[in-house]
Order: sequence, then C-alpha cells, then structure tokens
Amino acid sequence: MILCAGEALIDMLPRTSTGGEPAFVPHPGGAVFNTAIALGRLGVPTGFFAGLSTDLFGTRLAEALAASRVGTGLCPRPARPTTLAFVTLAEGQARYAFYDEATAGRMLAPADLPALPDHTRALFCGGISLMTEPCGSAYEALFLREAGARVTMLDPNIRPGFIADAPAYRARIARMIAAADIVKISDEDLHWLEGPGEPCDLARGLLGRGPRLVLLTRGAGGAHALGRAAERFLPAPAMQVVDTIGAGDSFNAGFLAGLSKADALERAALAQGLPDSVLEAALSLAIRAAAVTVSRAGANPPWMEELA
Repeated sequence: MILCAGEALIDMLPRTSTGGEPAFVPHPGGAVFNTAIALGRLGVPTGFFAGLSTDLFGTRLAEALAASRVGTGLCPRPARPTTLAFVTLAEGQARYAFYDEATAGRMLAPADLPALPDHTRALFCGGISLMTEPCGSAYEALFLREAGARVTMLDPNIRPGFIADAPAYRARIARMIAAADIVKISDEDLHWLEGPGEPCDLARGLLGRGPRLVLLTRGAGGAHALGRAAERFLPAPAMQVVDTIGAGDSFNAGFLAGLSKADALERAALAQGLPDSVLEAALSLAIRAAAVTVSRAGANPPWMEELA
C-alpha cells in the first residue's frame, strides 16, 4: 500500500448558473486527496490519512475515496467542519481562497497519528496540510517517524497566500526534504523556496540535502527526473488545456504507480539508482496522467485503462 497523508477538502469551482449568474459548485479535492484518488484509479493499493469530517462534505470525500478504491480506515472522523477552497481561474491557472479555521483536517494533532500497517511500502505527504497548525506538526512528525522505514515522497505544492509564518514553514520543508527519498517540485515552487536561478541547477542542489531523486515539473515545458547518477527529461504532450487543477497531483500518482508496477518502490532500489528504463517509464506514466487531467475540468485523474 501507498499511504497518502494530507488534506482533503471541497473545491468550490466557478461555474455559471442556468440563469447566467456566477456560481460555485462543490467538488471533492485537496492536493494529497487528489494524489490518493489518482493512485487508486491507476490500480495501486492506496490508503489515505487525514481528519475527515462527519458532515455532509466529509461524507462526500469518504465516498469519493471509496469509489476510486482508496482505503480510509486510518482516518479519524471528528464532528468538525470540512475545509472549503474557493477556486478562481485566470487563463486556465487556478487561484484559491481557503476557509479552514477549526476544521476536521486542520485540527489533526500528533496524538492522532496511527501505527502504519506493515504492508505500507511508501508514504506521500505535501500540500496545504504542512502550512497550518496543528496538522502541519502532525504530518511532519509522521513523515520523520517513517523516514528510513519505507519510501517517503514529498511535494510541497506551495500556496504562498496560505502561509502565516514563512520562516517556520521553510524550516519544516527543509527538514522534510532532508528526510525524503523523493521530492517532487514545480519550477514555481522551487523558485519560492530557493530564489532565482536555472531550475535544474536549483533542483540538483536539493539532491545534496538528502533525497535520492528530485522530480522537477515545468508545466507545458515537460518534466525532469534528477538522480545522483542519472537524469531523464520528457516533454509534455500537446494538449488542449481546460484547467490545471490536480495536474501535479496526477503526476505524483503516476510516478509512484510507475515505480510500484516495476517493483522499484523500495529504498534500496532508490539508493542504488533506478535503471534508465524504470525511471523513464515512471516519468512517462506521470506525464501522461497529468496530461489527461489538464484536458478536462477540475481534478479528475485518469483510470489506468485510459492510459493504455
């Protein structure tokens, strides 16, 4: 099993009512939630861990996970509200306004952390769940606790407007990068963390801090996989972009699924350096999954049969 630990929320997506008025439609979402959904649809045994509300939105999130074959048995179910994220689009790019005070997801605490089943092969963390308290401390504690015992992957997926204490957040991300086996980061997020510079050079700099592999995504510019001994680049296919919601999350799932299907989701394999064929196949699956996602509205990752 791959366990995805982090936020689940409701994306309030912009639409137009039948009367022609601006409106918002609720859709299950959240970066880590989307990654879990995408992994389940790609046929990989997947679990999800977060505080899931018992309200109507929390129930909808749990049902969406189950429909994509994702287990929620580790999730606490408090009677708190669900986080809402109101989305606006500008030239296909998503911008978010979060409503997150005292929610089921945000109030997850270190005391809520479960013991992970022995069959948990990898742990994925990231997203806005690392930017707020107490849940940020809980997810960091889980990630650091499990580092060394199983493959760990981090995607910061930074939302600058949601960060209340930038120095504390930067310190947290630095600790988690040092503990991660795999770091996936967009060029935009990389510049936020590291400042100006050529993105591949900045990404290579992260390798010296602990990770075995850094995945650098550049939107329509394709993606790089940078390891200590080998590097691969694949272009993004030409697609009609509807919006970019969930694209990076589908990329994460595709890469993890590619490693899982090649029996390469092991710390020893990453330490030795993945064979070129495995690295390229995983990167290809990641890019193809992301391409399908941007071709349709909202975070709607593909099923494996759509990528055959």
